[in-house]
Amino acid sequence: MNRKRVSKAVVHQPAAQFYDRFVEAIKERIRSAQIKAALAANAQLVLHYWEIGRDILASQKREGWGTRVIDRLAADLQREFPKLSGYSARNLKYMRAFAQAWPDREIVQQLAAQIPWGQNCVLLDRLKDAVTREFYIRKTVEHGWSRSVLTHQLDTKLHERQGKAPSNFPLTLPPPQSDMAREILKDPYIFKPAPLDESVSERALESALVGRLKDFLIEMGSGFAFVGNQYRIEVDGDEFFLDLLFYHTRLHCYIVIDLKVVDFEPEFAGKMSFYQAAVDNLIKTPQDAATIGIILCRGKNKTVVEYTLRDAKSPMGVAEYRLLPPKLKAKLPAVSQLKDAVTGVDVADA
Repeated sequence: MNRKRVSKAVVHQPAAQFYDRFVEAIKERIRSAQIKAALAANAQLVLHYWEIGRDILASQKREGWGTRVIDRLAADLQREFPKLSGYSARNLKYMRAFAQAWPDREIVQQLAAQIPWGQNCVLLDRLKDAVTREFYIRKTVEHGWSRSVLTHQLDTKLHERQGKAPSNFPLTLPPPQSDMAREILKDPYIFKPAPLDESVSERALESALVGRLKDFLIEMGSGFAFVGNQYRIEVDGDEFFLDLLFYHTRLHCYIVIDLKVVDFEPEFAGKMSFYQAAVDNLIKTPQDAATIGIILCRGKNKTVVEYTLRDAKSPMGVAEYRLLPPKLKAKLPAVSQLKDAVTGVDVADA
């Protein structure tokens, strides 16, 4: 009897596994359809708002109406559609500004309609230049930024920092990967909330960044997968510890980050080259690309960095870090008041 029961279970197990896979496939199909429907609905809403804004602009120009007509229009729409939201005077003014900023319907469909209306309003408030707005729209689509993350990237002027760090990638990586690697670098990196003052030790800075890993990964950018901090490697019986080790899912390579709370010195590159060689030999698989090194320093002399990287054989970049955007630093109390504070304080996500 026992043998028969076991045999019967074995017979039905493949069918059960098939059903489980079948159910998961259906669930994934539904989730995908929900996402597509939400994106399509968002695009339709943004285009609808653009059309209203275009009509307001055209009517004001043709009839000579002033801005007060928008208040009247909002009141009329509220009376006609009392249960509908989104047609307040404030939002109608955003619609007009949106149509004025993006006069070409095709560009709206291909670009601005790909992000939520709220994010478009943030960009209208913060940026006058269409090229810069387009940069942030593309980054929002690429990385799926929320409004708070988009606001943070605007506050820290990502468009002025991305791809600006000096590196030797053109000399050490093949062209497609060297371009991609250059784009993942920023200079400076801005980490928030600032957990410590500028006199912090390297280990304390590392612990603070890892303790707020979500914010840290957002600043590092898309594709960075955290492997570990103080990552132990052993070379012929000697132990070494990497400050931070990541794997980049788009570049298909490991990335070693070495934190320095002092200005860049040429000898930092030699240490980084050793770490990269160790990772390449002990961790990297044949399918992975060469390990990239990023040295994060408090400051740097650009010429010294260029001279140092010119003869370095392994791909690496050097960037500065900031603990807070410059405009916020003036609001901080004196260093002496911070030394025994802030480190252990939990700060809500932006």
